[in-house]
Amino acid sequence: MLLDTLIANAVSRKENRLHTVNEKFYKKIKRLGLQPKHVAEVGVYYPETSNILGFIEDGVRADLFEADPECVEKIGQRFAGYTNVTIHPYAIYHERTTLGLYRAAASTFVQGVPSSPAMANDGYQPREQDLFHVEARLFSDFDDGTIDVLSIDVEGCEWYVLQHLVSRPMVISLEMGGKKRYINPHAAEISDWMQKHGYVIWYKDKPDVIYIQKKYKPGFWARITG
Repeated sequence: MLLDTLIANAVSRKENRLHTVNEKFYKKIKRLGLQPKHVAEVGVYYPETSNILGFIEDGVRADLFEADPECVEKIGQRFAGYTNVTIHPYAIYHERTTLGLYRAAASTFVQGVPSSPAMANDGYQPREQDLFHVEARLFSDFDDGTIDVLSIDVEGCEWYVLQHLVSRPMVISLEMGGKKRYINPHAAEISDWMQKHGYVIWYKDKPDVIYIQKKYKPGFWARITG
């Protein structure tokens, strides 16, 4: 019971943070004058916590990836009738396979991952009752090369999205950790990929790091006032 209470409290804090962070993400991109025509999010959780909700409401084409069937149902209900939204009920991984996931609310993670926020920050210990299985696909199975804004929050598996990314988005947001004990287990690979493909850090909103293509990065005063 104590563990369930601790997890519930951690989930509530994360959901509250997500509402604030998501609105900031949308507003900063709009202030910069970027006009994305295609946005995508890997690891949505609930529709109201979507990092690209503002763009969806603007009518921008959106691809939403969420592996948890319970969350997929809520996402489908929320965006029923939205012709600009496509929902992909899969996990994104480095191979096409069947994956085990531990359901830890907003911090659901892949079985066998070296570290996750739920384990490192919230003290969660994997329980058989929380385990479920889903189909995993490569991101390149869906990426047509036109994504302008990409948000990735998949509890330690962010690198697997970048590995098979066809598009070169203007902005990429990833959960990297650093706010508490959790550090993304693939932080080095992600940093190298960003440098190789011309991305720089735009801003940090721990535990997220938002990267931007160098040509779009605002000047000094814009970063301070924006």
